[in-house]
Amino acid sequence: MTDATPSGSTPDSPDYDDLTRDIADVPAVEVITTVAVHLLSAAAVNLGLDKPDSEHKDLDEARKLIHALAGLVTASATEISSFHAAPLRDGLKSLQLAFREASLVQDEPGQGPGEKFTGPVYA
Repeated sequence: MTDATPSGSTPDSPDYDDLTRDIADVPAVEVITTVAVHLLSAAAVNLGLDKPDSEHKDLDEARKLIHALAGLVTASATEISSFHAAPLRDGLKSLQLAFREASLVQDEPGQGPGEKFTGPVYA
C-alpha cells in the first residue's frame, strides 16, 4: 500500500515546500493573465452582464475592479506581449464602455474607471 500524503505533511497540514515549488513552476504570464481574467469576470458580474436583471449589480465594486484591471493590464502589457495583452485590453475597454452605459451619472471623459491608465474611452 502506498502513502498518498507527501512526505513532511499530514492530511491536515499540506507540505508548503511542494506548494511553493508548484507556484514557482507557473510562468509569470499565466499568473498575470489569470488574475486579469478574474478581475474582468468579477467586474462583468458587478456590472450585471452575467444575466438580465442580475441581482449582483454593484457599480461601486465594478469601478474598483475595472480600475485594478486597467492598472494591471497597462503595467504588464510590455511583459506579457501583445499576444496576451491585446485581448485583455479589448475586454477592459468593453467593461469601461459597459460601465458608462450602466451609470446614471456619467463620468467626465478620462475620469471613468481605469481611464487614468488607459486614457478616455469613447463609444
